[in-house]
Amino acid sequence: MNNDWVLAAKSLSNISVTSNRNNEPVSISGSPDDLRCIGVGTDAAVFQSVAIPSYAFKVYASAKLDKVQIEEKVYHKLGESPYFSKCFASTENYLVLSYEEGLTLYDCLLQGVQIPEQVILDVEDARTYAINKGLNPRDIHLKNIILQNDRAKILDVSEYTKPGNDFRWEHLRKAYFEYYHLIDGKSVPSWLLETVRKWYNQRNNQFSTFDEFMKNVLKLIKFIK
Repeated sequence: MNNDWVLAAKSLSNISVTSNRNNEPVSISGSPDDLRCIGVGTDAAVFQSVAIPSYAFKVYASAKLDKVQIEEKVYHKLGESPYFSKCFASTENYLVLSYEEGLTLYDCLLQGVQIPEQVILDVEDARTYAINKGLNPRDIHLKNIILQNDRAKILDVSEYTKPGNDFRWEHLRKAYFEYYHLIDGKSVPSWLLETVRKWYNQRNNQFSTFDEFMKNVLKLIKFIK
């Protein structure tokens, strides 16, 4: 690839991304016809250009611009890896990444697409790889993992320089091996997934342990047909 990604620069300049409180997804204003939003997180939104679809542009919220250079450095440390997307360049407010085709695990649950065990094993290997590169893989959740040809591809490495363990991956892995069989192949309603997401983000205030959190989640499974 070359610098043809600059063809999207004008359209990207017409987009404004704003962060929200309580770890809620960002808000987006401006919608150029030649860009489509393919992902929304709590710090940034990701767009794909119609003209140059092999790129993904991660546009950070105005209050989170310090993370642009941080994440670019993480990608530089990761280097070539089958588990992570590639970073080609950065500007003041966005990263130029390789577009990765596939459903996020969140979308897999919505659509009832089976998540194979190999995906979990791949993430384990990816975490080991990142640790060996001197990084601290964090913030790994349903929306940051893509199912790609029955394998895992991890998105969003912006927190890999932070210290400590947020236990998101450990909890997700535990939930997969102990509870996923209850919903395997079933479409999970969006309201249920969003309820679980909000409960999880507030779990330290509402539940004494992860197991207690899961007991409450299991009560919702009866609504899945």
